[in-house]
Amino acid sequence: MKKFFALLIAVMMLLSAASFSLAEEKTFKIGICNYVSDASLNQIVENIEAQLADITAETGVKFEVMYDNCEANSATLQLIVSKFIGAGVDLMIGVATPVAIVMQGATEDNQIPVVFAAVSDPMGCGLVESLEAPGANVTGTSDYLDTNAVMNLIFAANPEADMVALLYDVGQDSSAAAIADAKAYLTAKGVQYKEYTGTNPSEILQAAQAIAADQCDAVFTPSDNTVMNAELSIYEVLAEAGIPHYTGADSFALNGAFLGYGVDYANLGRCTADLAAEILVEGKNPAEVPVMTFDNGTATINTEICAELGIDFDTVSAAFAPFCTAIKTIVTAESFGDVQ
Repeated sequence: MKKFFALLIAVMMLLSAASFSLAEEKTFKIGICNYVSDASLNQIVENIEAQLADITAETGVKFEVMYDNCEANSATLQLIVSKFIGAGVDLMIGVATPVAIVMQGATEDNQIPVVFAAVSDPMGCGLVESLEAPGANVTGTSDYLDTNAVMNLIFAANPEADMVALLYDVGQDSSAAAIADAKAYLTAKGVQYKEYTGTNPSEILQAAQAIAADQCDAVFTPSDNTVMNAELSIYEVLAEAGIPHYTGADSFALNGAFLGYGVDYANLGRCTADLAAEILVEGKNPAEVPVMTFDNGTATINTEICAELGIDFDTVSAAFAPFCTAIKTIVTAESFGDVQ
């Protein structure tokens, strides 16, 4: 009997070792599509790929990554997703709301898992049934913006502000809820607002020039990819007009906005990769994997723009402190890698 149990244990150990060896040698194919090249979304992609590499180093499981960028072109996006499906990817990662929506539609029949990154309102745009239980083959990370918190910062810095510009792209699903919240906040406070919109960088520049001409007291932009893509071309217009630009991500401040408020996109990218690994390596069902949300309490101030606007950094930091969990500083650069 002792020999039997000894043999049984030996067989189990061999099977376990074989299983572990197979897991080590397993390669999963992942298709990643970015919506547009901007500081926030590029940072997400870089950190997804870095985290996948770290997971490989830790576990031996390999990931073959196919990457593409549709540059906000819907026809190109459809082609990229079709290419991923044709290549037999095991999972797709969609960076930003428009990409995630197209991936969701393209996988209704084949049920390829989809992990989205930086979707501001996953329920509102119909990607998931709930944040806790997505309900289908789609889950991911959300960069939901606490709009009221940004509004609080505007009035902490300038209690007398009586005209706030709302700058955004009407075609961006990620902006809809935040703009509605901003309107509600300003209406309740009895402060006037005016909407300035554009669907491409050229139109956003024209909108910024109109804001400068109208001499608004402040500008608010949520985590809008179109405005983010135009920020490097509009920040000087607003700064020269003495109008602070309050935005929904630190990458706006990197590209010249006065202030960015929101999630850590580097961390969001790493967490997105972790979700993909949970589904592929651990076999979790995306329908049951909760959408990840993050603390929106960090305000990032561009110190160069702060000085150009004639705002005292120490004074405004003290005013912001009750409304933030942290205050960081940055200077204008094209990408995070350019900051010295």
